[in-house]
Amino acid sequence: MSSPSTVADHPLRLDLTSLPPIYVLPSHLTTEALHALEDSLTDWGARVSYDLDEANIVIGKVGTKKRAELDLRCRRLWTEDVTPRQKETRLSLASNQDLAEPLRKKRRIEETPSRPNKTKATVVIDDSSTESGLEDVSKDTTNPQPQQCSASSTEIESERASGPPAPAVAFDDIGCRDTVKVINLDWLDESISAGRLLSLQSYLVYEGRRVPRPEEAVTPTRTTKTAALKLDQVAPKSDAKSSSMKPESFKAILERAKLEAASANQKTGASYYMPVPKARKTFGSRNHPSPNHVSGQTVIRPPHLVHQTTSEHDEGVSSNIPEMPAWVKEGKKYACERITLNHPPNEEFISLLEKIKLARLLTADEIGVRAYSTSIAALAAYPRTLTSTREVAALPGCDSKISNLYREWRDNDGHIQAVEAIEHDEVLTVLRLFWEIWGVGATTAREFYFDRGWRDLDDIVEHGWHTLHRVQQIGVKYYEEFQERIPRHEVEFIAAKIVEHARKLTNDGIEHCIVGGYRRGNKDCGDVDVIISHRDESVTLGLVKDIVASLEAEGWITHTLTLNLTTSKRDQKTLPFRNDGGGHGFDSLDKALVVWQDINWLTKEADLAVNEKVKNPNIHRRVDIIISPWRTVGCAILGWSGGNTFERDLRRYAKHKHGWKFDSSGVRDRATGEVLDLEGRGGPSKTWEEAEKKVFQGFGLEFREPWERCTG
Repeated sequence: MSSPSTVADHPLRLDLTSLPPIYVLPSHLTTEALHALEDSLTDWGARVSYDLDEANIVIGKVGTKKRAELDLRCRRLWTEDVTPRQKETRLSLASNQDLAEPLRKKRRIEETPSRPNKTKATVVIDDSSTESGLEDVSKDTTNPQPQQCSASSTEIESERASGPPAPAVAFDDIGCRDTVKVINLDWLDESISAGRLLSLQSYLVYEGRRVPRPEEAVTPTRTTKTAALKLDQVAPKSDAKSSSMKPESFKAILERAKLEAASANQKTGASYYMPVPKARKTFGSRNHPSPNHVSGQTVIRPPHLVHQTTSEHDEGVSSNIPEMPAWVKEGKKYACERITLNHPPNEEFISLLEKIKLARLLTADEIGVRAYSTSIAALAAYPRTLTSTREVAALPGCDSKISNLYREWRDNDGHIQAVEAIEHDEVLTVLRLFWEIWGVGATTAREFYFDRGWRDLDDIVEHGWHTLHRVQQIGVKYYEEFQERIPRHEVEFIAAKIVEHARKLTNDGIEHCIVGGYRRGNKDCGDVDVIISHRDESVTLGLVKDIVASLEAEGWITHTLTLNLTTSKRDQKTLPFRNDGGGHGFDSLDKALVVWQDINWLTKEADLAVNEKVKNPNIHRRVDIIISPWRTVGCAILGWSGGNTFERDLRRYAKHKHGWKFDSSGVRDRATGEVLDLEGRGGPSKTWEEAEKKVFQGFGLEFREPWERCTG
């Protein structure tokens, strides 16, 4: 099998612009390798889709037809095998050397029923793509002309007569929309080695024609705990082939409806997951029932109708849309290349997409999370209120799925059916509750629900308290307090107290910066992030341990959950590239993760006079204390100040534009491992603000203020 990292790092650029939409199978690929492969395909002009329903080519580490069919069914795509028996396939990018003689047209073995004309959809029932639903359709799909997928002999002879092959052969995917071709990943790797696109015929593992899901079919799942909900489909799609089926009698339809209704009544909620019996409650007020659960039943709202007018469809491509911002015209796809303010004009629509993204995270759909993150970042950067789906489709990372969701939201008074299904899903309600516990991620939340059968915080306390690690125990104990936001004035007070203790230990010279959401201008924060630095590197060595000890002695810190001396252990040098053969995550600085509680309250003296062991009534807060050597303080502040997608794209930009590895400890060259001192150019930085600007300058990026990095 080919190596995705080799593909991503190879200097040769292939031309994939003529290929139909491509979907990359994540099976047997690490997250980093998957992202690198998708980025390379995009850079080479391929139309990479995150929706399998939109793709005609699927590339992945798959070697057998049986495995290919299984991978497609696992992603809810049912097909019938139409893989050619001969070596020649209908999908070929052959060069002169690959085609010794023209391909012969294949005789049609069986007659397929003619497909009815497409009609424009009037009901949106999920967040999946429906081509006919877009306002920006540039082709007439009412009466499509039949087209052949394969190149004719005349076309091939013409190509051979024209001399050397073009970088890529035009591929007309209209006639192949109902087929999907699974291609072994070796094709891409060996095309790079050959310096040209090789024919796909030798790498075709499986070709299938899309068919409706069989009524008796069960979607394969890898494990119970990671079985993903089809959150974006609250009703099955209609299929064009259904019109060719033999009509049922009226009696047969009634009987089938009764069976389906009986099956539906067996469910306890809007989710396909079957809950287990709940444990006895001891946590009192912390029960979190489903918001749509009434008397043991779940109310499922009917799908929204999308209002469409003839004038809307007559608008077509001739309708004018507002002039796009420069970053759209220039095709800037990285969030670090554009301004993203805190409250964008389309914030209401974006907030619903955030809910879909979270649901994808909770159901182990990592690709969906990344796709929605990219779309949300582009929408957040758009400086005007959206008016049409054509505007949405013009933005980088926003495909037909996002356009259709926007139309549904616009035409249904700000409602999206997929979001309502998510909000009323009992399983997702519990998964989100667990995910919000400090120290519990999405994977652990699914483990709590599916493997251990827990349904609320009571179950965790009663049945699994001693199985939790210390951070999770603290997260459960202070769950409600940690959900409370921290106002800016309190963030400033906590930071000032930390700096005060740091200066006591170092005899002044301490520099600090409050980062995170506070620096981006949020009116309140989920936690407090403070970076401490000093121009003398001997001072910052191991400093975090002394600061925590000093604050603990006065009672400000009630619990120290993690205390990492990662930077000090490597003599405060930049994180090595691929040290020990693997990555270390984005942050590698000395850091303490602590629970903070203000030791003062108004009635403290009176309360202590009555009871010396009186309990402190102040709320507990989460605080991160980060230490950075001055040499790379600009990288540290930059790495802790942007939104998640901004920081992700900054690392991707460094990798794909410069071949660098960037994290909060500095920058290294990926080829040589050499440390790049971006902040030392022109002499040492006088302030941390100057140091951060030097990093932007070193990347070749325009400096963005912290409040211009609010990608979410």
